[in-house]
Amino acid sequence: MHLNLVLVLASAVVGFAVGLTGVGGGALMTPMLVLLFGIAPSTAITSDLVAALVMKPFGVSVHLRRRTIHWSLVGYLCLGSVPAALLGAWTLHQLGTSHGAEHLVQRILGAALVIGAAALLTRPFVPHVDADESLVVRRLPLVAVGVLGGFMVGLTSVGAGSLIVIFLLALYPRLANDRLVGTDLAQSLPLTAAATLGTLLFGHVHFGVTLDIILGSVPAVILGARLSSRSFSRHLRPIIATLVLLSGLKYIGAPQLLLGVGALVLLPASLGLVIRSARRTPTVLEAS
Repeated sequence: MHLNLVLVLASAVVGFAVGLTGVGGGALMTPMLVLLFGIAPSTAITSDLVAALVMKPFGVSVHLRRRTIHWSLVGYLCLGSVPAALLGAWTLHQLGTSHGAEHLVQRILGAALVIGAAALLTRPFVPHVDADESLVVRRLPLVAVGVLGGFMVGLTSVGAGSLIVIFLLALYPRLANDRLVGTDLAQSLPLTAAATLGTLLFGHVHFGVTLDIILGSVPAVILGARLSSRSFSRHLRPIIATLVLLSGLKYIGAPQLLLGVGALVLLPASLGLVIRSARRTPTVLEAS
């Protein structure tokens, strides 16, 4: 099996960004595979899901030790997401691998990336106050969120770390930030496992690509998680969300002129938000 060192290094960059910021890997890894390495969208989605299943447990173990997972929320989310992920993977298989089918998958993936980017960009504006109060488990809304997120992940590999966390934030604006992240990460593990099982049963996985992704991303995710801080991850999210948005627009078929203008406008604006938030965030010495 040939080892693609360029793909390993690129996966390490994406993995480091995921570990550092908490942004969902599917929103970054899948576009990289398609746009930079010319891998067919359906193959990129299935290979990314298998690799993500290897990465997820490392992050979950950290939150297990910190006891920052709300298991009741995880349970009802998975009640909807696990079967929906299998359905999404089956739907991807039914679409086939012809040129027309790959074109359709690319459009669906683009729409998912645009929605995911919008969710990431609007997250700072969703009212959120950390609190340790007991939560009322809203069963039906949680199952519904799980169904929507699970189907999107099974079909496109995007959604576990971008869409579901926004819905969680909307349902529970007073859920403490560490419990929000821990709960979202914990529910994404069985969700990704179900989507991966679906791809193995219904789809085709390029194990050479998957191995390259794992070799590059797993150690980088661990390193990124160790170096991460709330302020730094928050500073980087606007830029990453902008890149995801531009990737999604390219998938949908947006004109090159629009993409160029968007890059010229959105990237400097995102950089401005980064600089502004960095100036307003106290350093460790200032806080102490």
